Amino acid sequence: MEASTLRSPGGPARPETAIRQTPHERLSAIGLRPIGRASEFADDIHGLMAKTPLFSGLDLEETRKLGAFMYVYEAPAGVTIISEGETGDFMMLLMGGMVDVLRRNRYNFPSRIAVAHSGHALGEMSMFDGEPRFASCVTIEPSRIAVLTRDAMLLVLHDEPRLGSKILLKLVQLLSDRLRQTSAKLVSYLEASREA
Repeated sequence: MEASTLRSPGGPARPETAIRQTPHERLSAIGLRPIGRASEFADDIHGLMAKTPLFSGLDLEETRKLGAFMYVYEAPAGVTIISEGETGDFMMLLMGGMVDVLRRNRYNFPSRIAVAHSGHALGEMSMFDGEPRFASCVTIEPSRIAVLTRDAMLLVLHDEPRLGSKILLKLVQLLSDRLRQTSAKLVSYLEASREA
């Protein structure tokens, strides 16, 4: 397959594949500092995963196994670690710090939709479905995150199929819960509009 080319203003054409970066390269480029594999922080991560619907129910041994496929980074305050609209090929577990979750409103102005704390997972839906990111995530204070890439998740499914299946089942349950909540809100809005 032939790589398409991109032309920068005033510059030579270059293959598109030359500008693609791995999640690690992108995170490092925006100022995150890798500090090791998540398995080195298994005890801390295990306690946090219990609060995260996608990973709740994993025992310490399963957390260690998953940690072998994840990396931990430290991020300074004020860094956009996920950008709305970008392709999602990784997710993160917030181990420490706080992150602003922002979505552009109809005036194209960033509007806060949540503040994430330790134990929150960010970017999991886009990592699995490859769709553009729904919101941006900006560190409010120095933060520590554990990152699981889509490629690493595929390795989990291949190398640790029981663990991978358990995570996928949790994902299906999470999606089902979100769909039910959205459906309930939609019904409420429809009923309210009929009464008005």
